[in-house]
Amino acid sequence: MANETEAAAVAAQAINGQGEACVISSAVDESELVSDAARSWPPHAVKDLLSIGVCIRCIFRLFGASEIVHSCATLLTSALSATVEKLMGLEGHMEHKDHGSKENPCTQQSSEGSDLEPKLCKICLGILQFVYRDNRKMLVKRACPYDFAVFITELVKQERHQIDNFSLEVSIPSSVVENEQAVWLYMKRKYDSELWFQEKFCADCLSAKDFLKLSITNPLETLLDTKYNLTSPLRIRLTYTHSEVAIKVQKHVEKKEGNKRIKTGMSSADDMDTRGGNQIAGREYSDFVTSEEYVSTRLCNVSDNNDSPDLSQFEVEKVSQPCSLTFLCYRTPVYIGGRYLKYSRNVSQTRWIIDDERMGEASVEEIIGSNILPICQGDNYKFHAAGREDIDVRMLGSGRPFLIEVQNARRVPSEMSVKEIERKINSMENNLVKVKNVKVVGSQGWSLMREGEAEKQKQYAALVWISRSLEDDDLKTVSSVMDMVSCSDFVSDIRMKVEKIAGSSQYFLLHLCTQAGTYIKEFVHGDLGRTHPSIGSILGCRAEILQLDVTDVKMDCFLTE
Repeated sequence: MANETEAAAVAAQAINGQGEACVISSAVDESELVSDAARSWPPHAVKDLLSIGVCIRCIFRLFGASEIVHSCATLLTSALSATVEKLMGLEGHMEHKDHGSKENPCTQQSSEGSDLEPKLCKICLGILQFVYRDNRKMLVKRACPYDFAVFITELVKQERHQIDNFSLEVSIPSSVVENEQAVWLYMKRKYDSELWFQEKFCADCLSAKDFLKLSITNPLETLLDTKYNLTSPLRIRLTYTHSEVAIKVQKHVEKKEGNKRIKTGMSSADDMDTRGGNQIAGREYSDFVTSEEYVSTRLCNVSDNNDSPDLSQFEVEKVSQPCSLTFLCYRTPVYIGGRYLKYSRNVSQTRWIIDDERMGEASVEEIIGSNILPICQGDNYKFHAAGREDIDVRMLGSGRPFLIEVQNARRVPSEMSVKEIERKINSMENNLVKVKNVKVVGSQGWSLMREGEAEKQKQYAALVWISRSLEDDDLKTVSSVMDMVSCSDFVSDIRMKVEKIAGSSQYFLLHLCTQAGTYIKEFVHGDLGRTHPSIGSILGCRAEILQLDVTDVKMDCFLTE
């Protein structure tokens, strides 16, 4: 994660650059919106929520006024609290004072010391207070949504992505939902008879996750100068995790598994085998994918306890530390497809290493991928092809369909760039591999290639030697055979014809058209009798294949530019 101090400086410059008067004017307008939204709230209920440790933004959510607050991106947490405090005559009751400077809406503080420890919201665990631990375990508090968005923007720009639009993904601990439900039950038992609770409280409550996304989406659009798009391939992901919550979930699951073993009489080893070898004790728990069962169990405990409205009865998560925030900006795979031709009998399709020794002088995968990856500025790539040929088999004709899947590409190459890649590969001096019809395709290119792969037909030309002279009747015999050929574990239709080689009586070219998956080499020499019929059995002599070429792969994909 980027240096947080630098990000804070950029944040201050970004907002202050708009002019002090503009910021003040915006703050005044936002305060008025907040005041209008909060006027109808019962002061005693707001005071109650504050006293049990609910942050001001969660209070707005619970009262169905999320839209007002998340649209006030530059309003500081302290200003938001002060506005409600003054409006309802609750001075002195606010527990969530902002630690940042009120003069500078972008003040960011990071420390390992306890003097800056904020009072964390009992519902959102500090997420909507923009408090978190960074990757260095340092405590960070952002002053407002815009400040947080500036920080994210800087991290995105450091990744150097081509940004046409973006999507935003947020993961938070499931205990946030649980705590919200517990608070609702607490309020219900105290205020269920009051009209404001029946009509408004939690009726249109936006989730904490969606609230956070909406709070920073507009600022991100402004700062990145682009639009949010739910289906955008450029993903900005914020993952909040909490070790204390994860440990509680783990203990709950361990306890449940222990009870299960006692009831069923299974040993730990038996239980482990039943669960596919996953040892609960050694399992890594990610608290944004916590057990729904755990949440349900605790909420049932809450619902069963009707004796007291005391919040402690509701088991709201009591945590001493904010969540840890992990930032990730990545692009979904970029697919570049086409057809390749291989002219060498010493080039494998993919990189082939045995005992640290390379087999062959190169690979199709490396020749194509190493030219595409730098243009896309991706992290790495994967090579996919419609079938494969052996290292000593040439791929001729129209070529074999392939896809290069580029991981986390910073750039999506233009049509001109792709054609330049094609020219570069085809002009290589060694002339090992060439490509054609190269283009950027969506994930549908992958589907198109896979759809036709099983049904495709392939044509081959094989140089064959037999242990006796080839007779004219042999040509008719071979050409008339259109039988079902059993090749070890595969059955295939094969059509073929023989072409004589001038000046040679024991060598000939065998042209074949087969289904995908047919083993041509085995069909020629018989594979010690495991392939039947074979050229050897058809001609009644020993037959060996000396060279093999794939002359065509009959598939529709990537045939034209």
